[in-house]
Amino acid sequence: MQMVNEAVGSLTKAQIDFYNEEGYLVLPDLLTEEEMIPVKEAMTMKVSMIAEELLQAGLISDKLEHRPFSLRLAELFKDLTAEDFLKYGRSWRDRLPGYFDLMRSPKILDAVASLIGDELFANPVYNTRPKIPKVAAGAVPWHQDKSYWPGANANPVITVWIPMVDATEINGCLHIKPKTHRKQLLKWYQEEETGTGYTALKERQLGKTKTVALPISAGSAILFNDRCLHMSTPNNSEEVRWSVDLRYQPTDQDPMLSHGIGFLARSRRHPERVATLEDWLAERPEHEV
Repeated sequence: MQMVNEAVGSLTKAQIDFYNEEGYLVLPDLLTEEEMIPVKEAMTMKVSMIAEELLQAGLISDKLEHRPFSLRLAELFKDLTAEDFLKYGRSWRDRLPGYFDLMRSPKILDAVASLIGDELFANPVYNTRPKIPKVAAGAVPWHQDKSYWPGANANPVITVWIPMVDATEINGCLHIKPKTHRKQLLKWYQEEETGTGYTALKERQLGKTKTVALPISAGSAILFNDRCLHMSTPNNSEEVRWSVDLRYQPTDQDPMLSHGIGFLARSRRHPERVATLEDWLAERPEHEV
């Protein structure tokens, strides 16, 4: 694996030391409201597509186009079932320009580069998570992200979790067990009760490490190792808890083609190969020169 130059990236030595010791790091207010506009527009576009489908299917009579971003999706499904919602998946991975803008954010890449170097590959597993109130998919059981790619020769993969609205203990913020990034991949099972198919761990596997709740404001970020144990609780508010989880790894590791096509996000060695929006939309991992 490539060596990390201490001068690379935006994190301080104290932040890097905390991440290496605890397995996670919180970056308050990393993104401004203006910087979140493109990804919110992508989310809004998806919600409008869903609203049109629900209308055509006779499940709703109003697409609620003038409702606020934080409420509209919840209100569309207010009188529908969890199955109606899960038809669209527990997470979304659409190739919409706003998501690429976010994944190529210099602020995000600078932070990740501090931890794993500046030859960065954006992992194909990126998700938009619309956690709507009182739907089973909202609660995510204890798991390690690596359980979704157990055979991949990739370590570390860093998750960057960012809420688009304030994430609170009421609407289902992230919970994490510090220092568990030192664990190997634990034996997991496929959760079946909610119909979401999440990987999950049993209570006895969680150990005695104290759980830390991580409520953060919109645009803040939580970075964590893919072996770190984490979960989130149900959304007991009236609003949608919008979040994204992005993943990055060094370029010399498994691109995980079975999960989709990632892309070269940053490279000092080969800047001419860094993927453009057009490359990403065409599912090309690098810019062709």
